[in-house]
Amino acid sequence: MKMTKNNYQGSLQTPTGSGFNAVSTAEDVIKGIDLAGKIAIVTGGNTGIGLETTRVLAEAGAKVIVPARDMEKAMTNLWAIPNVEIEPMDLMDPGSIDAFAEKFLASGRPLNLLINNAGIMWVPLRRDSRGIESQLATNYLAQFQLTARLWPALRKANGARVVNVSSQGHQFAPFDFDDPNFHQREYETLSGYGQSKTAVNLFSLELDNRAKPFNIRVYSLNPGSIGGTELGREAPLELFQKMGFCDAEGSILPEVLASLKTIPQGAATTIWCATSRSLENIGGVYCEDADIARLASDTPMSNGVKAYSLDESSAKRLWVLSEEMTGITFDVE
Repeated sequence: MKMTKNNYQGSLQTPTGSGFNAVSTAEDVIKGIDLAGKIAIVTGGNTGIGLETTRVLAEAGAKVIVPARDMEKAMTNLWAIPNVEIEPMDLMDPGSIDAFAEKFLASGRPLNLLINNAGIMWVPLRRDSRGIESQLATNYLAQFQLTARLWPALRKANGARVVNVSSQGHQFAPFDFDDPNFHQREYETLSGYGQSKTAVNLFSLELDNRAKPFNIRVYSLNPGSIGGTELGREAPLELFQKMGFCDAEGSILPEVLASLKTIPQGAATTIWCATSRSLENIGGVYCEDADIARLASDTPMSNGVKAYSLDESSAKRLWVLSEEMTGITFDVE
């Protein structure tokens, strides 16, 4: 009898020896893989690593649907890529997420790849219409809601993957179950970002364990620190200086610049999680540099994944809280 394995407590966080590394690009990773007839949804697929993810999947033959808040910008950025559909969706608006999912389900199509790529980082305190802090709402709860709503289409694919873009920034903070929306504690944008990405890891872990009987596997990943994206556009200069990224004049430090990935390198791990044959019998893992990551050490901001973001009890607790916060019952059946 085949044993059922899960990644609770990081038990499967062992690199596969994929042959790829930090400088591999999305095109390197997808070589030899034909996605003709496959359907993918890529949130945030019109800018940064999401745009590169969309391009590479489409050029490998997939039909890619890109939901976008700014339709005009999306059309401008995506017009030259074949096999792309653009639909309106705002991750801060739960009604917008439902409307997008309902339209896709009404098309009757299966969904082979759901890539929850969109996110925000290091923003001032904002809340959505429900009073939920914006980084938690956008980076995590929108993922939970969209995945729940698209679940019938994922099941219909008879072999699907959900890829949730997380961040090394999950190491800034565990999930605060006592005050996730900063009602009692003072708002600190790094903590807000960190807990939202920890939530992504916990969700991916728990969803994979529930989804694998239906031939659906789930992954979270760190794309790396990437130059040329819009992700940190709202962060104040003082924050980048505090993080040791910039000098007193605001210029990025040479050693930091040298460590940044290009956008094609930044999209590589997403593409690897979405398409690698070496992941056919494993899920719930956190990946980086186009391979499964190791558990992180106790030092701040080390490589790998923190054990607290792969904790079984926290993952199950977060699932219940997510249902309460969104008003959605996500029955995986």
